[in-house]
Amino acid sequence: MRSPTRRAGAAALVALCTGVLFAACSSGSGSGSRSTTTSTTKAKVTTTTSAATTSTTAPVTTTTAVAQASTCQPSQLTMTPGQSNGAAGTIGLEITMVNTGSTCTMQGYPGMLLLSSSGTALPTNVIRGGSFDSASANAPAVLVTLHTGQNASFSLTYEDVPVGNETTCPTSTSAEITPPNAVPHNVIALAIAPCGGGTIHVSPVYAGA
Repeated sequence: MRSPTRRAGAAALVALCTGVLFAACSSGSGSGSRSTTTSTTKAKVTTTTSAATTSTTAPVTTTTAVAQASTCQPSQLTMTPGQSNGAAGTIGLEITMVNTGSTCTMQGYPGMLLLSSSGTALPTNVIRGGSFDSASANAPAVLVTLHTGQNASFSLTYEDVPVGNETTCPTSTSAEITPPNAVPHNVIALAIAPCGGGTIHVSPVYAGA
């Protein structure tokens, strides 16, 4: 049987233990940090870029073929020498060419070859350019377009005074005339006597009046 003193001590010990435990429990709970969880929801932004579509239509090009006039041929030209004139030994004249065919063109200098009465070739030295009576003959070569019935001309000059060892200058009765850039030729009556080995200055072809 326990004594009153032992009971009192046991009760005091229980009280003390309970207080300590209570204090310990209270102290541990108060010093702990609180953990706060924040949930943030980010809105997803979607940007849609619509590319502009450009439609390019290539231009339509219409090509129209343009017929080009052919080079004038001797067979479609009627050639006629004009009246000769000159002074101080220099003779000049003009040869006219009329187009009797379809539209054609000429540009440049004609060719020439002097012929004797028997049709044999005489010495002929054709020089392009010189000093002529008309401004058209002294101008540079240009493209001349001849429609049916139209005409073009060229001028020529020569010296009729013997030079060097020449005693006479052969006289022609006809001449071959070749239009610019053509192959065949026409033969026309032409009586001239160029000296200096048959030297003849010719102008470019120019449009007639």
